[in-house]
Amino acid sequence: MCLRVSSGRRVRGDPRAMAKATGEPGDNLVNRLGRSLSPYAQATGVYPRISVVIPARNEAPNLPFVLARMPADLFEVILVDGHSNDNTVAVARSCRPDIRVVHQGGMGKGNALACGFAAARGDVIVTLDADGSARPEEISRFVEPLRNGADFAKGSRFLPGGGSADITALRRGGNFALVRLVNMLFRTRYTDLCYGFNAFWSYCLPKLEVNCDGFEVESLLNIRAARARLKVAEVPSFEPGRLHGLSNLKAWSDGLRVLRTVLSEYISPRSYQAVQWSELGREPTAEVTADGAKATNNGEVSSAGGGRRGLLT
Repeated sequence: MCLRVSSGRRVRGDPRAMAKATGEPGDNLVNRLGRSLSPYAQATGVYPRISVVIPARNEAPNLPFVLARMPADLFEVILVDGHSNDNTVAVARSCRPDIRVVHQGGMGKGNALACGFAAARGDVIVTLDADGSARPEEISRFVEPLRNGADFAKGSRFLPGGGSADITALRRGGNFALVRLVNMLFRTRYTDLCYGFNAFWSYCLPKLEVNCDGFEVESLLNIRAARARLKVAEVPSFEPGRLHGLSNLKAWSDGLRVLRTVLSEYISPRSYQAVQWSELGREPTAEVTADGAKATNNGEVSSAGGGRRGLLT
């Protein structure tokens, strides 16, 4: 599938093609009720369908802890597998048989989230790390401000009631400096910038337009929410330490990526293209266990009942 981006280049592998294999979000509350969904939900008590997107690369030891603590009222949990070479996918399916597995098309956390967002069918999308450094029990705290009128709920480790057992002094200092810069340039009042626990209505996706591939994705989301004049609510959140393994985050190099993203968004909004989709080794594909359908790397979909084919072409 070929698309054109603002630069005019022909690109391949847009993660939005994933929706064709995993289900179009055309029947969600946002599309049925329109842009004023959140006031509607507040007035009528309608509870939104929640999609949790979890990017994961070699997180098999951590997933049982994370998935066991998911709220019972979720609409779907989407695991985006980032080319894991352990049994991440098998462990996820054994812990939660209804989990939807998306195989990442590119590399990096930003690309993983873009693929997960394209596959999400819920009214609210929640981003959650797979390493145990976020508490699934807090999801309801993020959904509450959305139901009360916010468009985007971002976690903050530095509000009263929040905290972190994982952040180092170097990362804390870098985050503080970057927050000050973003608040000055974009006239925001954020207290945290680089935290991966966020939630937003699915109608925000076209405005957020994730097109980066690294750990700068959280900063990009926060900046674009501000530029789009979305109503943003900060939610105090506690970040536990990673349970097993080593983080893929590199403080200096990823900090510089965040700084470049901030400056690029300020100087020339939407010009920052960390991912060139034509350079991806393969297009995003999805495997859905709920109905037995499987989308393969060449874009074909098969199922136990014969299925449909060629949905990504």
